[in-house]
Amino acid sequence: MATKHTPESVIIVGGSLAGLMHALTLLSLPSPPKVRILERSPTALLHNQGAGVVAGNETQQFFAEYVRPGRDIAVTSPARHYLNHQGEVMPESVEHRAQKMTSWDLLYHLLRWRVEGLQSEYVDGLPSDDRPKAQYENGCTVTAIEDAGPEGVKLTWKHKDHGEQSATADHVIAADGASSTIRRLLAPDVERKYAGYVAWRGTVPETQLSDAARDVFVDRFTFYHAPGQQILGYLIPGEDGTLEIGQRLFNWVWYCNYAEGTAELDELMTDAQGRRHAITLPVGGMREEVLAQQKAYAKEVLPPQYAEAVGKTEQPFIQAITDNIALQNNLMDGKVLLVGDALAGFRPHTAASTGQAAFDALTMGEWLGGKISREEYDSRVMDFAQRVQQHGVMLGERSQFGRHPLNG
Repeated sequence: MATKHTPESVIIVGGSLAGLMHALTLLSLPSPPKVRILERSPTALLHNQGAGVVAGNETQQFFAEYVRPGRDIAVTSPARHYLNHQGEVMPESVEHRAQKMTSWDLLYHLLRWRVEGLQSEYVDGLPSDDRPKAQYENGCTVTAIEDAGPEGVKLTWKHKDHGEQSATADHVIAADGASSTIRRLLAPDVERKYAGYVAWRGTVPETQLSDAARDVFVDRFTFYHAPGQQILGYLIPGEDGTLEIGQRLFNWVWYCNYAEGTAELDELMTDAQGRRHAITLPVGGMREEVLAQQKAYAKEVLPPQYAEAVGKTEQPFIQAITDNIALQNNLMDGKVLLVGDALAGFRPHTAASTGQAAFDALTMGEWLGGKISREEYDSRVMDFAQRVQQHGVMLGERSQFGRHPLNG
């Protein structure tokens, strides 16, 4: 058995799902370290995009072992199928394989509750436990990181209210996303590159869908694919994480090609206030004329059920699809760990971004608990990152451009 290693202090940069999962793993150790989370967003809560999440095996395992929420967290889709352009189910595409679908906001609130005690409607009536809590701070922009020798790692950041601050910890975990500041400071050669298309995303209350739409969307993971077009959708928990039938949301994701550097892409990613967003055009930011044009386009190119769902979505948002992967998961002689999207940004076709965060946290728990060595931890995390990242590129290039990345 490998030697147990429990640090005394850990700073986690990034307070979204990956950061919270790693914090909870640390807080669940027999002798937990002091955990401090530095989140860049100036608001106390990260903005809820209303996004759906496929709850894969790793995510389900993490929530069962570490979060122990005392409630179901996902809607089950017993089957998946494809529609043709007329909206008819293609019989040969029907696959009876159950998958679980949840929402980013439900996972986030459950994690915040366990990690630092945040109360919300999502956790009303759920049982608390006696694990220690992390120190969670928002409005923290990291500006520098340096090796402090035997003391660990010194991190410097600017706080939105208190100016420049610094602290030293045994380890720093970079869970600050695909545009990770920690990765940029320590491994600046790793680039985040635009892949040539975006994901339009939105949700519609299931009760607002017509009978024809509900017939193909309810209890189904539903796809439509045409050259340069793919749209998929599934039911997710509704307001405050409810799973009650009639109160759930239909979540859709529509991939559309926009060439880099074009006026079309610039117009798409420019919000109602004239600000050009590089990666995400958030909920509520889209210009009315852009949304109207896309809804009209949906009627031309999508099956009628999907055109209906897009048309009934009041505030969709857009994510530019990008690629990034670091050459290694540890930096500064192993004192700094890259996890989740900071290590490798998966294309959403893999439905594995949240799963990567969960896998990384679960594997860290095995290492710190003495079940595997540090070398095995590094190997497993990098293997998962490289394998799924490459698979996502293959899926996206084939879906959107009809090509395989290995042969162009």
